[in-house]
Amino acid sequence: MNILTKGLAALALAAAVLPATVMPAAAEGERFVLVSHAPDSDSWWNTIKNAIALAGEQMDVTVEYRNPPTGDLADMARIIEQAAASGPNGIIATIADFDVLKGPLADAVDRGIPVITINSGTVEQSKEIGALLHVGQPEYDAGFGAGEQAKAAGVTSFLCVNHYITNPASVERCQGFADALGVELGNQMIDAGQDPGEIQSKVAAYLQTNPDTNGILTLGPTSAHPTIAALNATGQAGAIFFGTFDLSTEIAAAVKDGTINFAIDQQPFLQGYLPVVVLTNLARYGVVPGNSINSGPGFITKDNIALVEQYAGQYR
Repeated sequence: MNILTKGLAALALAAAVLPATVMPAAAEGERFVLVSHAPDSDSWWNTIKNAIALAGEQMDVTVEYRNPPTGDLADMARIIEQAAASGPNGIIATIADFDVLKGPLADAVDRGIPVITINSGTVEQSKEIGALLHVGQPEYDAGFGAGEQAKAAGVTSFLCVNHYITNPASVERCQGFADALGVELGNQMIDAGQDPGEIQSKVAAYLQTNPDTNGILTLGPTSAHPTIAALNATGQAGAIFFGTFDLSTEIAAAVKDGTINFAIDQQPFLQGYLPVVVLTNLARYGVVPGNSINSGPGFITKDNIALVEQYAGQYR
């Protein structure tokens, strides 16, 4: 847990122990709904689930997590519509595809439901929807920053393993990486799918067909874990510059042993925790921050992995 998160938790705890005469009564039945684009198989979202559970407990509110089981974005749009129809005190949602989701999210705003967007999407898209603010990391900029590190290490030809190619934000990550290197993205981005065995086979096949590849970018644990397995199986672990988005226990271990050069931490805990705190304070006191919040990117390497690995998959 970083300093900001600790500070927020401390403030919430301090508020909880103030005399009852100081604390205004909470609105009865405060309920918020977080809708993500993640399929059930994506373990990365466990950190956000932990965050909303903790925030709900500390703020004494109900927070529901909903998602399309297969990651289908049309299904996600319907879930947002259903959430809005249930009359919550606020909705938290990703903008996995602006064209698909702007309608139902804007409709929720028109109903008078406060909306905060997180994770996928941009501040500009969030504003167009009418959301209060956006909590996340600029995806293109994060990819560009990763590409700058790869370029400094001498990477000239790379593979971007995209396990969620239907999410435009994922393509922005790969495009930013390519632009920083000064090369065309083209076929260097592959549609890896979600199946671990299939991802491992596709990565191994690409590296065999393109032996000049000297850099790899994966977009999260779903693609990183099978890529680690592919490199171990082919004896290339540590020989190819390897960066990934997000963090897990397996990714932390690979950073420590030199298989992965860096992991980009967008601090998903903050993406789940902060919107619940903001929406609760809006519902109770009518206050809300005036700006969106960049939760990342931060780069995790061998030099600082010890500071965060104990929370990997839980709060980091």
